[in-house]
Amino acid sequence: MKVDGKPYRSIWLDADGCTVKIIDQTKLPWIFEVLALATVEQIAHAIRSMQVRGAPLIGATAAYGLAVAMRQDASTENLERAAALLGKTRPTAVNLRWAIARVFQKLLHTPKAERAEVAYAEAAAIADEDVAINRAIGEHGVRLIAAAAKTRPRVNVLTHCNAGWLATVDWGTALAPIYLAHDQGIDVHVWVDETRPRNQGAQLTAWELGKHGVPYTVLADNAGGHMMQHGMVDLVIVGADRVTRSGDVANKIGTYLKALAAKDNGVPFWVALPSSTIDWEMTDGKTQIPIEERPAEEVITVSGRTKDGSLAAVRIAPEGSAAANPAFDVTPARLVSGLITERGLCEANETGLRSLFPEHG
Repeated sequence: MKVDGKPYRSIWLDADGCTVKIIDQTKLPWIFEVLALATVEQIAHAIRSMQVRGAPLIGATAAYGLAVAMRQDASTENLERAAALLGKTRPTAVNLRWAIARVFQKLLHTPKAERAEVAYAEAAAIADEDVAINRAIGEHGVRLIAAAAKTRPRVNVLTHCNAGWLATVDWGTALAPIYLAHDQGIDVHVWVDETRPRNQGAQLTAWELGKHGVPYTVLADNAGGHMMQHGMVDLVIVGADRVTRSGDVANKIGTYLKALAAKDNGVPFWVALPSSTIDWEMTDGKTQIPIEERPAEEVITVSGRTKDGSLAAVRIAPEGSAAANPAFDVTPARLVSGLITERGLCEANETGLRSLFPEHG
């Protein structure tokens, strides 16, 4: 995708072919800053602090983290240490574990002298595959928007959090169908949930869509149900951080409430995800998916630009207030209209998923 006319991925290598470059997402939309990461510790911090975030991007970043570690020290001991360090950064997104395991297993069967080269190649393959997968998700998902466009002059899509190209290597998951619809000339408008407490919708999704020229309106998180009641939402598309084989979906906190409102108002609720987000070992999202608890400070403060142009974090709760901050919730499969994957659309259940991915039978 493009930023001010210049094409970007969310992660890439510097000219030296070794240093990892990322966009610091904690600075957006106020400052566009590129960071250079040269150690596995820096990469682990970038994931943990959400300088990079979004399940697919976290996976690709962790893969590059192992490559950087192998460049520093290609021993099996360091490989194990790096994998453990990266694996502890974020607990909910299954792509992290998937990418680490993929690179780790490949390196275990690679001579020490070749491990760095092989690791960089495998990380690049994961990144390139993610781009192709997300493009395919967009091509399948755009059919839903095109179908809705046949019966109304403008299609209004509601999305939650950020599942655009900033959350992946490129294109995005939930936003990929929207980008393709816009590029095909379909009149599509996006309701962008602000997505408290970190406001990834208001800050990241709005920034992305604006840069691409897609019409959007930022919406308070609690307004979605009202908009659905009044026929102002035609379709909901969200991303996912983990999906069980039974179709339960873990996504940014607040997704479950949107799914309930959509169900009550007959609004289709679709989840866009790459197959690497499917956890084939889990059947019950509510009891089995680990939910990350993030710092209370994210709830009781809000960051933004002040009238004088400076950036500040402002406290919004009384001193001494306790705050809970679960980062994700689980939407049960019964509330999901369907899943959008790189291989097509399917029902949110084990039968539907296995029909697209029979190799996991």
